[in-house]
Amino acid sequence: MNEVRVFAPASVANVAVGFDILGFAIHGPGDEVVARFVDQKGLSIKTITGVGEKKLPLEVEKNTAGYSALKLLEELQETDRGIELEIHKKMPFGSGLGSSAASAVGGAFAVNELLGAPLDKKALLPFAVLGEQIADGAYHADNVAPSLLGGLTLIRSNEELDVHSIALPQELYASVVYPYVEILTKDARDVLSDQVSLTQCIKQCGNLAGLLIGLQNEDFGLISRSLNDVIIEPQRSKLIPHFAKVKEIAIKKGALGYSISGAGPSVFALSRGEETAKIVGKSMQQVFINAGINADLFVSPINKDGATRL
Repeated sequence: MNEVRVFAPASVANVAVGFDILGFAIHGPGDEVVARFVDQKGLSIKTITGVGEKKLPLEVEKNTAGYSALKLLEELQETDRGIELEIHKKMPFGSGLGSSAASAVGGAFAVNELLGAPLDKKALLPFAVLGEQIADGAYHADNVAPSLLGGLTLIRSNEELDVHSIALPQELYASVVYPYVEILTKDARDVLSDQVSLTQCIKQCGNLAGLLIGLQNEDFGLISRSLNDVIIEPQRSKLIPHFAKVKEIAIKKGALGYSISGAGPSVFALSRGEETAKIVGKSMQQVFINAGINADLFVSPINKDGATRL
């Protein structure tokens, strides 16, 4: 085996009430990474496609996929092996769908597969998190963990990477809309206050706990009541055009809940059943289109596979 090709999916981080600690993977958008053995020693990146006018670095140490792969090779003491990467971006940049996380996951996962999978998936998590850190400077796994492991993941501690998979109802579907507006991750972070009231904390903790119990017990009423972010959404929603109107139509069309995907501008809704999710998603998308903003729609069950070999 001289070459492998893998796919790492997009992800929705925060899931309304789990800022920096919850995330789930979706089907459709994501990144493909090819890893192959070459004669020249060391790790290199041959090409990056799907980036449009945006320039991503080919230098291994500055690239999320390259850096995650490099840290894995260092751990395995395989840095002298000649390995070449190709990165094929198949998702939008700056969308709030974990683009840098998907690349980081793809880099580590592809190289691990090329070497015969010496580590299991979960053991790759630290290297993928280090890769994404190159992009945003933060050491957190709310996008990386679901992209790698699939499903909906809870990160009890980002510092310890104490990550757990959450049980999900079979009927749970996500409608994700990416409007073509730019929100810088730095701006989305800067808008947040570092002060949270006790009342807000109590409400958010109750909603987070309610969401987890609702998912485990397939209690869609409890899921719906719990998908209410009282801390982050009120601060960030003003960065997304027509946010309130999109939320109103999503709930009206039957969504269990609606909020911001990651740092935005993508928004998501969770619904019971595929047909409802399609109706909700198309209605959300149409609000942006009617306002003159192009928008992509992804309707998907929760992707339980995570990173896969193609």
